[in-house]
Amino acid sequence: MISANLVTLLYLIASICFIQALKGLSHPTTSRRGNTFGMVGMAIAVFTTAALIIGLAAKGTATIGLGWILLGLLIGGTVGTLLAKRVEMTRMPELIAFMHSMIGLAAVAIAIAVISEPHAFNIALPGQPLPTGNRFELVIGTFVGAITFSGSVIAFGKLAGTYKFRLFKGAPVVFHGQHPLNLALLIIMLAFGAGFILTQSWLPYVAMLLIAFALGVLIIIPIGGADMPVVISMLNSYSGWAAAGIGFSLNNPMLIIAGSLVGSSGAILSYIMCRAMNRSFFNVILGGFGSEGGEAASGDHAQRNVKSGSPEDAAFLMSNADTVTIIPGYGLAVARAQHALKELTEKLSTTGVTIKYAIHPVAGRMPGHMNVLLAEAEVPYDQVFEMDDINGEFAQTDVALILGANDVVNPAAKTNPKSPIAGMPILEAYKARSVIVIKRTMAAGYSGLDNELFYMDKTMMVFGDAKKVIEDMIKALE
Repeated sequence: MISANLVTLLYLIASICFIQALKGLSHPTTSRRGNTFGMVGMAIAVFTTAALIIGLAAKGTATIGLGWILLGLLIGGTVGTLLAKRVEMTRMPELIAFMHSMIGLAAVAIAIAVISEPHAFNIALPGQPLPTGNRFELVIGTFVGAITFSGSVIAFGKLAGTYKFRLFKGAPVVFHGQHPLNLALLIIMLAFGAGFILTQSWLPYVAMLLIAFALGVLIIIPIGGADMPVVISMLNSYSGWAAAGIGFSLNNPMLIIAGSLVGSSGAILSYIMCRAMNRSFFNVILGGFGSEGGEAASGDHAQRNVKSGSPEDAAFLMSNADTVTIIPGYGLAVARAQHALKELTEKLSTTGVTIKYAIHPVAGRMPGHMNVLLAEAEVPYDQVFEMDDINGEFAQTDVALILGANDVVNPAAKTNPKSPIAGMPILEAYKARSVIVIKRTMAAGYSGLDNELFYMDKTMMVFGDAKKVIEDMIKALE
């Protein structure tokens, strides 16, 4: 039987590990250490909780046994291992959305279990009602978890690019009266939640749960592709608060601490990313301007001239440069070109070219997406720079190489006060002496806006799949 003091000590150690994990994950050079701390902390928390439940079962105060615990660990561990091994880096945002949905669903499942058999969780004696405080906590954990689950499912579909159902299109899905409907459903959901707190009846609880599932869908469908990184971060925050709410109900300090860490860090990250897009958090949640990547821009680029070149032309220009700054975007992930890019930069470095990578906070489809891709290709961390650290160097850069990025380098954010992205911080590639853009077509980015950078005299467009173009550039250098 594990003692209460030992449980508290182990939970404290796990909490410290989680804090160290967040600290480590804040920078690429310490991210591996942060991941290690996170895994150790989670292992301690899981096995401590399992030992605690087994001890309660031995005393006859809990109804679950060792077999069920081992079965849950086996199933969850197997599924998690298979997903981690098989997932492609381009599918990492979808995997994160899937994990968020599972956390939300777990919070709902635990809440239902607590309401069904509160005595099994040492919350109330058999036949006795739940304390009012616990009912309040269960309501919060339930509707936050339900919204997280259904919202994450929609985000997963948008990120996966599934077009079978309209709800899963990347473009915003809007209709007349959408916001009043959401507000009305929110008020009704809270009213049913209050009804459950007062009566502990299943009817208002189930009604609240169903409305929460619907709200999760309705909140996410009007948000487009441009805002997906913020959505992922926001859902991460929701999943944390759902776990914390259930932790209060179960009187489990580990769930409370871990959930609060995830919830607060997700909220802070969402705020930082909104600042990087010059958007207000509430503006994103109420429906973004983003649209599905690949649609035609709202401009007349079909009638405008661009200067295009071949991979050989691009290779020649870069090989004669002193400094090259590379700006990766989602097109790099789609083409899976990060390893070819690393080979290209190694060849350029041997000729004396200084290579740097410029990362925009919202490039890609999740926070840190480009950092993950570059890390997978083992790009040296000292070559990777955040937007604020490198923007001042573009004026002295010989060549800016843009790979599948669009909105994050659009000068309209600086030059056109009427643009929807006016004021959005961008990577100032337009200040470089020469610009090379590798892109499949002249289609717009997620915001649906034309990019003036593509029509500048200093810009050379190289059309094609990023990986194929880079491989041809490598051959040209040889």
